[in-house]
Amino acid sequence: MKLYIASLSLLLASASAFAPSKSSARSATSLNIVVGNDGVSTADKLQSIFASGPQYNEDFDAIVQESFPGAMNNKDLVSNVVNHLASKGFTGANSLLATSLCCDELARQLEDDFNGIYGNNFNLGGLAGFPFAGNTGFGAMSAHIPDDGYCLIVYGPHVGVAADGTVGKVERSGVELVDTCCGSAVAASNYVMGITDGGAEITTKLQEFTDFQQGAVKELILPHGKRLSEAENRMVELPYALYDSQNMLMSEIVKKGSTGIKRGLALLGGIQINTGPDTLDYFVPLKFDLMNYRGKITEEMLPSLKQ
Repeated sequence: MKLYIASLSLLLASASAFAPSKSSARSATSLNIVVGNDGVSTADKLQSIFASGPQYNEDFDAIVQESFPGAMNNKDLVSNVVNHLASKGFTGANSLLATSLCCDELARQLEDDFNGIYGNNFNLGGLAGFPFAGNTGFGAMSAHIPDDGYCLIVYGPHVGVAADGTVGKVERSGVELVDTCCGSAVAASNYVMGITDGGAEITTKLQEFTDFQQGAVKELILPHGKRLSEAENRMVELPYALYDSQNMLMSEIVKKGSTGIKRGLALLGGIQINTGPDTLDYFVPLKFDLMNYRGKITEEMLPSLKQ
C-alpha cells in the first residue's frame, strides 16, 4: 500500500511551473496561423483516413463482440466522436488532441486516426497507457490548447485480439509468431498472480529508474489481484482493471489541472483493442464526458456514440 501511495504521489507531481496565470507569458504574434484550416470538410477527412485501411469484417466483428460487448471499430468510433464534438464547437482548427495510450506501436493507430482531424497529439501516456506525464504533463498540455479552444483527451489501456479470437495476443506485421499484447500489462498481471495465487513476495522497486514505469504498472494493478484471480477470463478482465486504475489517476490529474481548461475538455476513456494488419482496430468506450473551463462535467456523452 505504501508503494501504491508512492506511485500516485509520483504520478501526480506538482505542475506549478505550468499553472496558468492571469497575465500570460506568451508573446503576441501577427502571424495568426490557424492550424487545420485547410478548407477540407470533416466528412472528406474522415473518408480519407479510412479509405486505404482495412474494411469492416462482419465475422471478425462478432469475434470481438463476444469478448468485448459494445466495442466499436475505429472508423465508427472516430466518426461518431468527431461529429458529436463538432456539434459542441470542436474543430480541427480550435482543438488539441491529447492521448494517454501505451508505448506499443500498435497503440499509435488510434492516435493516427484522430490525428487526421485534429493534427498531432500531445502524449500523456506510457507503459500500459498509464498517464505517466502526471500533473506536470497535463499543465504543459493545457498551455498548448488553442486560445479560446478545446481539448480532447483519449486514454485507456490496450489489449490484443488475434484473428482466432484469442484475447491478449495479436498478429504483428513482419513477425511470424502471434505476439502478446499488452506485454507490460500481462507481465504485471503475472507478477500479481504470483503473489495472489503462488505466495510470492512483493518485489516492486519504484526507485529503479531504469524500469520505473513497469514497476509502477505492477504496483497500480496490485489492488485488483483478487478480482483478476476470480475472473472467468483473466485476459478479458485485465484491461478493465487497468482502465479503472487509469481512470482514477486521470480524474485526479484533470481535477487538479482544471484551471488550465479553456472553452472545454472532452474525455474519451476506454479500452483500445488492437488487431492484426488485415482488420480494423476497436475501442470499448467507457467514458465520454464534456467538461467546462471550471472542470465541471456538463454532459455525459457516452450514449451519443451508439446513435
